[in-house]
Amino acid sequence: MNILYKATAVCLLLSGIGAAAQVKQQPIPRVDQMADFPKPFEIIDYTKLSHDFDRTVYDFNAKGDFWPLVWVDTSQKNFPQDVVGLYTAIGDVRQGPRNNKGMFHEALATMGATLGGTLVGIDKTNQDSRNYVAMLKNYYNSETGWNIMMNNTCPEVALLGGGYGRDWWYDVYPNLLFYAIYDKYPDEPGLEEMARTIADKFYDADVILNGNYDYSYFDYGKMMPMKNNICAQPDAAAGHAWVLYAAYKKFGDTRYLKGALSALSALESQKLNPTYELLMPFGAYLAARINAEQNKAYDINKMLHWSFDGTPLCREGWGVLVGNWNGYDISGIVGSTVDRGGYGFLMNTYDAAWPLVPMVRYNQSYANAIGKWMLNAANASKFFYPQYMPDEHETIPELASAGKNVIAYEGIIKKSNMDQYQNVQAPVAQGDGPLWVLGQNPPQSQLSVYGSGHVGIFGSIIKKTNVEGVLQLDLLATDFFHDKAYPSYLYYNPYTEGKTVNVKVAKGKKVNLYDTVSGTFVAKNVSSTAKLKLSPKNSAIIVMVPAKGQITIEGSKMLVDGVVVDYNYQPKNK
Repeated sequence: MNILYKATAVCLLLSGIGAAAQVKQQPIPRVDQMADFPKPFEIIDYTKLSHDFDRTVYDFNAKGDFWPLVWVDTSQKNFPQDVVGLYTAIGDVRQGPRNNKGMFHEALATMGATLGGTLVGIDKTNQDSRNYVAMLKNYYNSETGWNIMMNNTCPEVALLGGGYGRDWWYDVYPNLLFYAIYDKYPDEPGLEEMARTIADKFYDADVILNGNYDYSYFDYGKMMPMKNNICAQPDAAAGHAWVLYAAYKKFGDTRYLKGALSALSALESQKLNPTYELLMPFGAYLAARINAEQNKAYDINKMLHWSFDGTPLCREGWGVLVGNWNGYDISGIVGSTVDRGGYGFLMNTYDAAWPLVPMVRYNQSYANAIGKWMLNAANASKFFYPQYMPDEHETIPELASAGKNVIAYEGIIKKSNMDQYQNVQAPVAQGDGPLWVLGQNPPQSQLSVYGSGHVGIFGSIIKKTNVEGVLQLDLLATDFFHDKAYPSYLYYNPYTEGKTVNVKVAKGKKVNLYDTVSGTFVAKNVSSTAKLKLSPKNSAIIVMVPAKGQITIEGSKMLVDGVVVDYNYQPKNK
């Protein structure tokens, strides 16, 4: 049977006509509620913004109130080197070179900014004679005995400074950030050893948890699950699974695959939506990828809907916001769907794109839904930035210049949770910085350095095309530790009429353009630009394969020169 498919496919490649069936699109109900074409519409240049952020924030000579936003921490916690800290928010009184010996800075800020810069092409190992990647080793908490990446180099100082207690996602997420950075800098000394130890810790923790992640956090020093006054966070299983699968792809140790499958099964087994902060989308992505690569049958729909819908559990309503507030479509941003009418956060929105966009490589039946969500999210995310949000919808428009057009408000809320801003009409751009330390932080601390640092995720994924509103989304940009792959892009047409998009290819060898949604080759022998016709409210996932490549079929996979192009290939006559 495979031989027959191979012969058929090769003939069809030569004729430029595809052999597979159109993939039926699966809806995400919450995305269906979003605007087809959000207003007021403008997709900003997130790539440029990413470079502007990096250049401005990593300037040790920056002038202005609360600047520079970087300082040198000489405490050498966990590792014998000085490191650079970033403020969590502008003017955060807990931080800086003179507070707690400069030790309190967050991995969410420094790792996020390091990853963001890297994703848009900045070499963070050699920037103004500093190696920011090597500095991240100080977050590997050897002195606590946890031996994983943590959000602080010294958690005790973080607690004294008004930082975070044992909140599981804060302990797990820095390890996802680390692994993503490690994928981009595999030869950086010391990272491999840390990556292996982290994977071992997560594997051992999963064995101990034995399918029950119903805890507030896990003590990776004592190797014990723990409960405290913070909500149980079963979605930590998604973080464990993502790290373990990344380790499996990197090192080939089948223990890590076993652990990833175990953790993902624990997540899938939940009866109610366990979403807590931002780990659930990684579960949805991993379900699609493992199904495609390991021939499993995890419930993608369940985890994907959990990511969007809003949880009924103790952190009620955490998901993706939908709505038009006084003429502003805020749909697509991620946060609480119920807090004072809705409260979305910039970092959560950026970081949700990390797993959800590449997910459609492994299951193209969600291409329309993810394409429409990203159009809304990309449009709404600009409103976090003072230069794009009208003054009447900001809490501190007269002070927002402190962010130098690269630092955004932490969130957008329907009704402010601060008394002095009750007259600001929705949508309200604000941040919780002044609430963190009993009012000691200045108003400018509503501008979020740590959230803004993740802009490179959008910057690496989103490009505009010749058709306004039709975006080119790079499916490989954040698909870390992926197998060899050809350039792959998602295009979604939000219009009620067909559109023709110019698809540019890299100079060099000629390529054929295969669309995994329609299961056809839409163009062949392309060396510069091809015309892609998109039907109304429909999408294409274009994979640029060698023009003279040989097609083979292995089960449900279609390959060109041994590289998987379509994970869900279904011949029309099968």
